[in-house]
Amino acid sequence: MLSAYITLGIVFVLSLISHNMTVVYATGIVLGLKVLEWIGWAAGLDTLGSHGLNWGIIILTAAILVPIANGTVTFQTMIDSFKTPMGVIAVFAGILAAVAGGGGVSLLKSSPEVVSALIIGTMVGVFFFKGIAVGPLIAGGLTYFILSLYAHFK
Repeated sequence: MLSAYITLGIVFVLSLISHNMTVVYATGIVLGLKVLEWIGWAAGLDTLGSHGLNWGIIILTAAILVPIANGTVTFQTMIDSFKTPMGVIAVFAGILAAVAGGGGVSLLKSSPEVVSALIIGTMVGVFFFKGIAVGPLIAGGLTYFILSLYAHFK
């Protein structure tokens, strides 16, 4: 039990040192919920663990839709995205990311043993390469995609 606090504390301190406020906030929330669990309120951490990924995807999707709502991106802008090579590549990359991300969510839920490796990789990317901590989902999707290719050609 103490090791979870120590590990989260290390992540928190490393996040502060590297000025990655997203991970600072996330770690602070998890540490806070862990403390609440310690004093008898386990529902918060369990709820975040079981529903947090879906909530995050909903919030991320809503944020992506804001430019449509405020008029920055119009229907015509969306149609025009098919007229440039960069736009076409971006559409296909979006399709690939969505499909791989869906597989990644399934992989994360069905294979908990891969979660620790994805977390380590994400933390290395965040701390040393100035990445963003959306890595576990993307990494899960890439892992799913690579494993699918491997199974297909095996």
